Amino acid sequence: MPTTLFKNAALLDPLQSDLGGEHDVLVEGNVIKEVSDRPLQANADQVIDLKGKTLMPGLIDLHVHAVAVELNLAQQVHMPNVLVTLRSTLLLRGMLRRGFTTVRDAGGAGYALKQAIESGLTDGPRLFVSGRALSQTGGHGDMRARSDYLASDSPCPCCVRVGALARVADGVDGVRKAAREELQMGADQIKIMASGGVASPTDPVGAFGYSEDEIRAIVAEAHGRQTYVLAHAYTAEAIARAVRCGVRTIEHGNLVDLPTARLMAEKGAYVVPTLVTYEALANEGAQYGLPPESVAKIADVRDAGLRSLEIYREAGVKMGFGSDLLGPSQRLQSDEFRIRAEIIGPRAAVVSATVIGAEVLGMEGKLGRIVPGAFADLLVVEGNPLRDVACLLGQGEHIPLVMKAGTIQFNKLKA
Repeated sequence: MPTTLFKNAALLDPLQSDLGGEHDVLVEGNVIKEVSDRPLQANADQVIDLKGKTLMPGLIDLHVHAVAVELNLAQQVHMPNVLVTLRSTLLLRGMLRRGFTTVRDAGGAGYALKQAIESGLTDGPRLFVSGRALSQTGGHGDMRARSDYLASDSPCPCCVRVGALARVADGVDGVRKAAREELQMGADQIKIMASGGVASPTDPVGAFGYSEDEIRAIVAEAHGRQTYVLAHAYTAEAIARAVRCGVRTIEHGNLVDLPTARLMAEKGAYVVPTLVTYEALANEGAQYGLPPESVAKIADVRDAGLRSLEIYREAGVKMGFGSDLLGPSQRLQSDEFRIRAEIIGPRAAVVSATVIGAEVLGMEGKLGRIVPGAFADLLVVEGNPLRDVACLLGQGEHIPLVMKAGTIQFNKLKA
């Protein structure tokens, strides 16, 4: 099997406070074979000298929407399936170029897109897919506009389009069936809407999502398949309901309070803040077609999201990295590092996108660190992200090499 030897790299271990001294790292096939602070003697297929550069684990984004090719999600539902699919491949390639070698899709992408990447048909990060998110009628995933009535004998328009990130299901029996169908179609985990949201047309941010009985039913179905549920939730009360019902990760969580954060820590729940999306929506949402009713909701959650990081830190809740960007704003993915670093510091921001991401995905020892036996997801970086995250920003300008599973995806290093 092919081998690559990286020599003289300043090694970034997210569990350490600063870079380690020069290390050699041997990659064999798709895994890391050996890591040493002494020179390795190996007859490798290629040897790459990284003197003066940093070698760090590939990044993990726990909240992307690979098929969100437009900011106006209700409009996107009606786009041709092939057009959405082809445009999504460009978004995925951009994520990989920015150093995100693993992403969890939080609604929209299914098994087929994951299969296309794994088979080499298109380039992209390692995908953990949720299929279509589950939403109650009138919830955050219901993109139907207000109308005189909803015909009960017509199929839900959210259930048949590639551009639909969610599907509508109601009642304990209905959500059980919907969860089972998404799992049967290849979902790695299940996403639900546990509160209102910003990008949807008819639900206030403070609205509850599913009833507790419905949430418990979905959690039970996921648990029965040895996986878990992630929940879109903003308010403290909505977060607490979801966590009490067994939800494992809370997405966004902007309006949390300290008692609720402490409940999350007690239950071992994670949070995945997505602060960059509110900055993007505020700055360019209207320009790219975000409906006025959604633009009006942004201010309610944007500033609270910044304060929430300090609340989660005080309560001891583990924070994963998420971006949640839509359409052309997905180019801003790495700016989440900048926003977080200003509040919790650069090292904590890097930890969120490496070891905590690996924990959430159940991939400890395989992702998020440079250790023997881990997947060879490696970035060469010009700079020290533990001190300044600027080298992770942009479109990979300071990341000259990206390796995923032992294969070099991008290489701008000078020979």
